[in-house]
Amino acid sequence: MTVVRVYITGMGLITPVGRGVSETRASIKAGKKGFRPIGLFPVPRENPLPVGEISGSFETAGIPRTHRLALIAAKEAMADSGDGPDAIVLGVTTGGLATTEKLLKRGDRSPELYRYHATGSVAEYLAREFECPGTVITVSTACSSGSAAVNVALEMLRAGKAKKVLAGGADCLCRLTYYGFNSLQLVDPSGARPLDVNRRGMTVSEGAAMLVLEGHGEPPGNAIAEILGAGLSCDAYHPASPDPEGTGALDAMRAAVKNAGISTSDIDYVNLHGTGTIDNDLSEARALNRLFPDKKPLLSSIKGAFGHSLAAAGAIEAVVSAITISEGLVPANTGCDIPDPKLGLNPVREPIEAEIQTVLSNSLGFGGNNASLIIGRPGNERSPVSSKRASHLYVAGSACITGSGDTDKTLTRILKGLSCKGTLPQEEISRDLPGRTVRRLKRLPRMALSLAIASHNNSGLSCKPSSVFFGTGWGPLSETYDFLTRLYETEEQFASPIDFIGSVHNAPAAQVAIWFKSTGPNITTTGGDYSFEQSLMAASLLRREPNETILVVGADEAHETLSGLVDGSVLIDDGLSDGGGALCLKRAKTPSGLRVSPSFFENARNNPSVISSLIKDLGGPERINDKYGLVLAGIPGAYGETGNRQLDQFLSGSGFKAPVIDYRKFTGQFASASAVAAVLAIRLAQGREIPKEFCGKEAVDIHGKGILIIGLGNFVTAVEILNSGV
Repeated sequence: MTVVRVYITGMGLITPVGRGVSETRASIKAGKKGFRPIGLFPVPRENPLPVGEISGSFETAGIPRTHRLALIAAKEAMADSGDGPDAIVLGVTTGGLATTEKLLKRGDRSPELYRYHATGSVAEYLAREFECPGTVITVSTACSSGSAAVNVALEMLRAGKAKKVLAGGADCLCRLTYYGFNSLQLVDPSGARPLDVNRRGMTVSEGAAMLVLEGHGEPPGNAIAEILGAGLSCDAYHPASPDPEGTGALDAMRAAVKNAGISTSDIDYVNLHGTGTIDNDLSEARALNRLFPDKKPLLSSIKGAFGHSLAAAGAIEAVVSAITISEGLVPANTGCDIPDPKLGLNPVREPIEAEIQTVLSNSLGFGGNNASLIIGRPGNERSPVSSKRASHLYVAGSACITGSGDTDKTLTRILKGLSCKGTLPQEEISRDLPGRTVRRLKRLPRMALSLAIASHNNSGLSCKPSSVFFGTGWGPLSETYDFLTRLYETEEQFASPIDFIGSVHNAPAAQVAIWFKSTGPNITTTGGDYSFEQSLMAASLLRREPNETILVVGADEAHETLSGLVDGSVLIDDGLSDGGGALCLKRAKTPSGLRVSPSFFENARNNPSVISSLIKDLGGPERINDKYGLVLAGIPGAYGETGNRQLDQFLSGSGFKAPVIDYRKFTGQFASASAVAAVLAIRLAQGREIPKEFCGKEAVDIHGKGILIIGLGNFVTAVEILNSGV
């Protein structure tokens, strides 16, 4: 069997020190620094904090700044690539928030103007521009998003799910990040000074970086560097502060080294996360001192020159690492005049030339989300990485929440053909959680934590889940809205640090990890109505050890102001609804019980034959009718006409005769309704009969057949729930 190795064949950059790879390279060589007072929006201070702001106006024709930055980097990366990408995996935290902030400040409530608010809209925008027909995934794990996205893309290529992936990260400066990090007292008014004895904090920045990744058996002629491996971990320590001992960071680095099939002695250079905050630098230093107890490789952080561009940072640093390998240019640790002796590190203080074969690049984010990449020179002889994998995800437990209540209340009503639309009181959502735990948590993190605990309890397992995968279409709307409202009410004088910490999309997943002490991969995906499917796909790709237990959670909250502005489906329904579902899964090679498989994910906008592709991928009409006793179809209200047409095409093309149910008629319109559908499918597949009240005809015996969940609209997805013998 040919071993797939993953090569960087194109790169694109836009940063505060340069537009394009060539200009950025020249800036690194010259030791250029990209900080200046913020000019994107007025601030009520005589001495604005320095930021890494990119010169020029990029928001045009209603397209937000983050989207435009991402497109600039992507066009450079794809310039010599020929055909477009099969898939896109992007790290983003802000999305169109900078535009949303302006709209909210001036009181504009026209939903059309908020169409690019979603974090996932950046990747979808690139998919339209490059006519990507396949999977589009947005990873939102705070400051490690860009590196985590490259990790997901790496495993997608290794698994043969794509041949060419556009991967990277993008974020722009906005009020939430500018005022938010300052409210935590994490910003250095003199500019970031990573590893310096007098460092006082970070410098918030913006930018975008994209990499074209291709899977080949041998290096192609245009290979710039090779992604040798990647590692993910979670501190499971605190929502914002890193583990002081650096254990989580060390786990990610060790996992990356193992995944790459190398030893630590092979590493020539470490591109540090190195933000310049006191605690973060100390935590990373302790991890590095344990990874390299003797001689350390060359190391530096570029954030003293580039600033910290959040989701873009890891991708930018991956491109810089590739430049280091291809051109022998090691960047300086700008801002460090006197290295802190407590750190035990001696960073490169001036740009130097050196032959570099292998780079370790670190990204450490809020919620303890850690990602490390190993990047090497293409063509070097290496032992193939073992392809042994746990092949399936099996159901151990499940739980859901809707407007009707918990799992039992929800399923009782649905199976009687009754609606579960609406919103559950917040106190009801968290009634089984300790008051001290949820005291500062708002709606979405309470929901995610309640779902995770309920699904694990339902499993009856004594072992704790090692990894957490969370899908959310809109993230913590309450925290975001409350942060901005407080900011505007005080004329941008005061910001809530608690709401800022809770506003990041991965904050709920961090709470779940902290509760269970889950130190494995912790991935949050956000792609509107297809977010849960993205999280399930990530869980299937990012495999660790056989027989481990993982949690896959999907949830979204209803918000009286924001939901109707950002989610077009909400306007179609007769009121607000929210909820979610959680699956406690086991990885195993040996068949046992119900198997969950994310089987299909393609872009309907760029693929007119998407339904034919779905039928083919599911094995054709004969297999579809033989394997499934029920189809649960998710048709978002905003795409009702398209979704119904696609469903008709599926039924016509497959000849499917068993019941087909649009589950959103029961759950209401919210992005993660498919997570509720997954729980419903599992409970039905565990029984024998579909009640007549639910399927609208006589009760149907599914005879041990599986259940297919399909998502329709802008994307078409399929998740199979099958008995192990099917």
